[in-house]
Amino acid sequence: MGLVSSLSNAVSGLRTSQDSITILSRNVSNSGTPGYHRQSLNIIDYSSVNSTYARSAGVDRAFNLSLQTYYNRQVSDTSMSNVMGDYLNKLQGYLGKPGTAGSLDTMFGSFKNSLQALATSPDDYSTRANVVSEAQAFAQQLNTLSGVIQQLRQESETRIANDVSEVNAMLISLDEVNARMLDLGMTDTARAQLYDQRDRLVASVAEIIDVQAEYRSDGTVALMTRSGVGLLDNGFSTFKFTSAGALSPTSQTNIDPDASKVGKLTLTTPSGLTIDLVQQGVLQGGELAGLVQLRDKILVEAQTQLDEIAGGIASVFNTITTAGTAATGGGGAEGLSADISHLKPGNDVLLTYSQNGAEQRVRIVNSTNGQDFIDASGQRVISVDLSDATAAAATLQGKLPGLAITSPSAGVLQVLDDGTGGTRDVTGLTTRGSATGTQQGELAMALFVDQGNSAFTDNLDTNPPQILGFAARISINPAVVSDNRLLVQFDVGGTLGDASRPEYLLDQLRSMSFVSGTTPAANEGRFQLNGTVEQIIEQVLNYQGTTIGTALTARDSRQLTLDTISTQMESEYGVNIDEEMARLTELQSAYAANARVVSVVKELLDTLFSST
Repeated sequence: MGLVSSLSNAVSGLRTSQDSITILSRNVSNSGTPGYHRQSLNIIDYSSVNSTYARSAGVDRAFNLSLQTYYNRQVSDTSMSNVMGDYLNKLQGYLGKPGTAGSLDTMFGSFKNSLQALATSPDDYSTRANVVSEAQAFAQQLNTLSGVIQQLRQESETRIANDVSEVNAMLISLDEVNARMLDLGMTDTARAQLYDQRDRLVASVAEIIDVQAEYRSDGTVALMTRSGVGLLDNGFSTFKFTSAGALSPTSQTNIDPDASKVGKLTLTTPSGLTIDLVQQGVLQGGELAGLVQLRDKILVEAQTQLDEIAGGIASVFNTITTAGTAATGGGGAEGLSADISHLKPGNDVLLTYSQNGAEQRVRIVNSTNGQDFIDASGQRVISVDLSDATAAAATLQGKLPGLAITSPSAGVLQVLDDGTGGTRDVTGLTTRGSATGTQQGELAMALFVDQGNSAFTDNLDTNPPQILGFAARISINPAVVSDNRLLVQFDVGGTLGDASRPEYLLDQLRSMSFVSGTTPAANEGRFQLNGTVEQIIEQVLNYQGTTIGTALTARDSRQLTLDTISTQMESEYGVNIDEEMARLTELQSAYAANARVVSVVKELLDTLFSST
């Protein structure tokens, strides 16, 4: 090899060593920078007949496509689990654990104990005062919990609005990065930095909404949701959130956009197409999906369960239960009749009969909605307008053809079996009306009331139904607060030593059962409550405890998975200072060796030229 070839090789070695040291220096200085990907110099060796030399051919950046794709997905799923876990953890703090001070079951137990004491000492003022106090505390706890749930829903809307602003800004930045990637005159160093910025932005978008990223050979990236809606490709989509203002228990989403009473989240594509992300089920991951699920499903379910408890406790105290009277007809038909003229919208009639020895249960609800379904207890629920007994009887006859249902006189409903030798026997016909006052000669009383001191009848014909949001409105009848003797005196001038009313209310509390859900649509996808008020409270606390525990477990599990992936990415992408220092030593040795070759060649050339 000639001196010139040796000099050329040494100079190329110096140049590549210097470039490598520059890259190494950049790696070390960015060893703690989030999102930085380790860089290395791509060196190509050339050889020919007369010489060999090395040349740098750009900067290589550590990147694993499959790992990056998996990371983006886990970022979305973890972000969704985190926001749901955080919100439900707050709710758990207010609900309390079963048996602890301030929890619903503990407060109900105290209220029930106060009623038992009242049944023993109805004439004792302090005992009556304690019942009022415990009742107020229970109602106020329902009010408080309802307020907390609506506050959490309101916070979720605020956070959705903030997320929309952030994701729009990030999509604009990503679109600018894509445009800069197409600049062919950009240096390798600048391009590597742009790659880092691109990946950080994609991960940030993934935190807010689930994304699938397509990394292209020219360095640009296209984004779409897992459901296939484009977010970034030859332009960017724009998110928009229109707030519904203050949320209340009646502010719920609806499949009819015009009837929905919550904030609207839409996406407009570069072509001008607008998509309702919630109505069309686009969101499958990310913080937005978690917030929407909290606002529209999880927290709404919690509110609904509180409403069921409130409706149950009000009904226990104000329900007037009246058994039917015996009735007969032709052909040996026997049955029962009941006065339904006093029933208000939402009140009901319980019909039981046997068919071939098997008991059949029907709950006839005074409502115009026309629903006919089987509830969670296996009982058939038929909604009929009972204001006209004749029309109601005709409607019921069509739905229960094996029985003889008529209205023999105004306001009376009569149900007879199929006569001697028949297969059906009527075993029960009980009306359940609502007491609207406190001294009407009835043992039932309106202790818990709705807004305006109106009685709770579970009216289904109002819009929305009366039970919706009742936990936020329930209160104690102010007349009872002013005069606690009403807890005992069911008639004006009644004696305070009569325990009939407290005993009746206690019996109602122990025996009266409820089934959640008023229509098949209201029941769909929801946990069905079934039992006495005490059992319903227990079911709600257990259900919410399980739901919250599952969410917290999922949050921790997702975070652990993400941490594992992040550790793997750090191993592949991150800078190891020890490795870089070892590499620096190698480069210094190579640089020194090449420099020595240049020095020797220079000495030889100087000697050669001086001798001539």
